[in-house]
Amino acid sequence: MNEILAKDKLGAFCRHTHIEMRGADAGPLAGLTFAAKDLYDVAGQKTGFGNPDWLRTHEPAARTAPAVQMLLDAGAFLVGKTHTEEMAWSLTGENAHYGTPVNVRAPGRVPGGSSSGSAAAVAAGLVDFALGSDTGGSVRLPASYCGILGLRPTHGRISLEGACPLAPSFDACGWFARDAVVFERVGRVLLRGAAPTRASGRLLVAQDAFAFAEEAAQTALKPALERVAAFIGAPENVTVGDESLTKWMDYFRFPQGAEAWAAHGEWITRVKPQFGPAIKGRFEWASAVDPKDVARAGTRREEITRRMDELLRDNAVLALPSAPDIALPLNSEPVVVDGLRARALPMLCIAGLARLPQVSLPLATLNGCPLGLSLIAARGNDMLLLDIARRLMS
Repeated sequence: MNEILAKDKLGAFCRHTHIEMRGADAGPLAGLTFAAKDLYDVAGQKTGFGNPDWLRTHEPAARTAPAVQMLLDAGAFLVGKTHTEEMAWSLTGENAHYGTPVNVRAPGRVPGGSSSGSAAAVAAGLVDFALGSDTGGSVRLPASYCGILGLRPTHGRISLEGACPLAPSFDACGWFARDAVVFERVGRVLLRGAAPTRASGRLLVAQDAFAFAEEAAQTALKPALERVAAFIGAPENVTVGDESLTKWMDYFRFPQGAEAWAAHGEWITRVKPQFGPAIKGRFEWASAVDPKDVARAGTRREEITRRMDELLRDNAVLALPSAPDIALPLNSEPVVVDGLRARALPMLCIAGLARLPQVSLPLATLNGCPLGLSLIAARGNDMLLLDIARRLMS
């Protein structure tokens, strides 16, 4: 026991909620090790959710989260819990209480949040794969920053029972891996019953999403896009939004904030937890979101979903940056972090609003740091993306 804690020199694993569990003796994931973000329950253990006051005020879990149990039943070995940003609400992964996991692929830079520990552990080779979660980009952005594969699945495709929520209508169970074959094997377990699908040859390029990436990042992603096009088919430029993607970002932010406050407002008011400055500010904002903004966003979300369903018909694939740039330097000023959010969320909100699967592929570098190219497919076409990833990268 505690073997992974001795190996972990990165601050990726939780000491305060450590647990190891061997999986079944045989199964499709036998011989593989994994970690789980510390918002997934394990029976008899406390879940920390990135905050000491949450840990202090919650009892041990009565049962193991189904997503974790499925992996154990498939033979994988859970070696520990990984750090998450507080309440899973961050794009940098800098936890005010537990520190920042080291990004071995971009030293001196953040790993990305809120699935920071999971991404850092996979990138460093401490585990074969790791569970994260993605509400506004918390699998896709860390995957890009750490140079690994990451999938946000179709919303609701994988159970989030036994997982601490942020905004349930956007939350999704995702995972990371370095190896594309392992990545797909995990998907076949978690997406049990999903039929394999092949791309149709229609590759769409999201011009308005690319516009939010830094110019140098756009240039760095061109060879990656050419590689995908050679595999799928000639690219077709499209405009995703029926209005500016900054407006789409608001249609994401307002319901996210309202749902976060609905999920945790009573606990915050009663316990008065100590939050880091950024998380404190987000919950203060969430407590005052105007219901009219939420209602308007709900209407637009359904319109956006229909628009994306039409765009991605017939197994089309949409390409866009996973992130606007390489990872930020550690301890960047708040104004710099806010700038990241302003550029990242317009591209990250697309999949969340329309409940779509999105994979981040580690296909580019810039200034020696990883940069991911993302592919989005229609709802339910998760296996299509995993098939592309395996065939393109293995």
